[in-house]
Amino acid sequence: MRGSAFFQRAFRTFQEHPTFFKLLIVSTVSGGGLLTFSDASPFQGLITESSQNDGKKKKVVVLGTGWAGTSFLKNLKSSSYDVQVVSPNNFFAFTPLLPSVTNGTVEARSIVEPIRNIVKKKPYNVEFKEAECYEIDPVNKKVYCRSNQSSTLDGIEEFTVDYDVLILAMGARVNTFNTPGVEEHAHFLKPGKEILKPRLDLTLQEVGDAQRLRKSIIDCYERASLPSVSEEEKKRVMHFVVVGGGPTGVEYAAELHDLAFDDMAKLYPSAKDYLKITLLEAGDHILNMFDKRITTFATEKFQRDGIDVKTGSMVVKVSDKDISTKERKTGEIVSVPYGVVLWSTGIATRPVVRDFMNRIGQAKRRVLATDEWLRVEGCEDVYALGDCATINQRKVMEDIAAIFRKADKTNTGALDLKDFKEVVRHICERYPQVELYLQKNKLKSFDALLKNVQGDDKKQIDIETFKKALSEVDSQMKSLPPTAQVAAQQGEYLAKCFNRKELCEKNPEGPLRFRTSGQHQFHPFRYRHFGQFAPLGGEQTAAQLPGDWVSIGHSAQWLWYSVYASKLVSWRTRMLVISDWSRKFIFGRDSSKI
Repeated sequence: MRGSAFFQRAFRTFQEHPTFFKLLIVSTVSGGGLLTFSDASPFQGLITESSQNDGKKKKVVVLGTGWAGTSFLKNLKSSSYDVQVVSPNNFFAFTPLLPSVTNGTVEARSIVEPIRNIVKKKPYNVEFKEAECYEIDPVNKKVYCRSNQSSTLDGIEEFTVDYDVLILAMGARVNTFNTPGVEEHAHFLKPGKEILKPRLDLTLQEVGDAQRLRKSIIDCYERASLPSVSEEEKKRVMHFVVVGGGPTGVEYAAELHDLAFDDMAKLYPSAKDYLKITLLEAGDHILNMFDKRITTFATEKFQRDGIDVKTGSMVVKVSDKDISTKERKTGEIVSVPYGVVLWSTGIATRPVVRDFMNRIGQAKRRVLATDEWLRVEGCEDVYALGDCATINQRKVMEDIAAIFRKADKTNTGALDLKDFKEVVRHICERYPQVELYLQKNKLKSFDALLKNVQGDDKKQIDIETFKKALSEVDSQMKSLPPTAQVAAQQGEYLAKCFNRKELCEKNPEGPLRFRTSGQHQFHPFRYRHFGQFAPLGGEQTAAQLPGDWVSIGHSAQWLWYSVYASKLVSWRTRMLVISDWSRKFIFGRDSSKI
């Protein structure tokens, strides 16, 4: 009877809800087991509904797996997107340690993490394609790509990817300033040139360049050790030239000095007498973005170590054996022989990004311009992060009348200080230069800024007084530096915006719109500077941290070790890098060409 009642109830339920019902025929078989038969899935309707939702998911295409792109992928947690990643590298490289790779302190494999390892457990759907983007069509929302597989594989693979949202995180290439011979003969720690051809050369990648540079250094030592090589040739091949006195150039020169005197002098005793390291800088001093105390210490330390620092020297030509420089003070052109040249002189826009800029009306700009929410100006549903873009911060004076009108709710043309209370926070958030101006002039609040020009005798502020108060604010506007720290924060910020998109569409959390009504959907991006390091060799580092705090010496070196180990992308790379550092202390640096 119980079984009959069960089937009667099951049949009635099936008639009422056929889509969601799973019919089970249960009978006892010998051995006490259960035999079941499924007529339909209990989640059939839910699966259909889910499939329909999947079809409505926005397709997000990420170009690049550098700091910005990887940071976005790591922090994206919403399952509302289908993500496709296109990059010539199937890994993320911890680029601040590339100078250590060139000198054998750290192995190349220790600083890279496969991108598929990073995204394999994410809640969103993700596909990765190892290819180079060579054209972006913002009108039809298409990205044209070409695979960069080895020439041993047959066929040229070209394909097109459609997108709803495009994220440009392609980084930049090194700026050669069109100096003759640089692309042909110099080494880079960023891609120095891009040749869009059916099969791209993988050695143009940053890690490949670092390994190639390391091999070239060992080649010079081996050649200088041959008995048949002349004295002049030994002096030439043992002359290592670093062009660019920024953090990368200085760190590489310091690492090269440590390699030469800590390790190679013991292994190549006959070559050490010919060694010469030269650091060329076109400006007045090296590390010009650091505090003067750091610049002075670095210059003096390099002089003590025997590194020849030449400031005011601009490279005008590089041949296969000589590098020519023009002295800024005298105009004299000097040509000196060299063995290896590292070129580290800033960044330039990639050709595909430059072509995209021409399409959207940004041809006259140096890099892509975005707003404070990282959206590319003049292009819908396209974001740009990292070295390939810069934030075009709005000037206060452009919106001064709109700001005044927003505060003047009674339309009297004159305001009391209390009228600004509702908009002051929005002004400071929308225009960060206001806060910088207040800090520089030691003004505690926006009210204090207005009182400075208002005077004690005036109780109200008119539009002219308001303009006068903010007339110098825009002078504090500064572009963000093209660093890994900026790119990583931008990727994290954009991912959080995507995670909160549905919530913020209903409840905007950003500042007021001064020219129109309502609020911006998100808070604008704000960069937080956590400091910067300049390794100077000999287990000494210069650290410049927020609050004008400067530390130079061995303690800063251990801080450098701690910070870099914590910033590595995975526990696997942390363990590998720490083991490489330990190996260096115990056994020295590896001098093989592998």
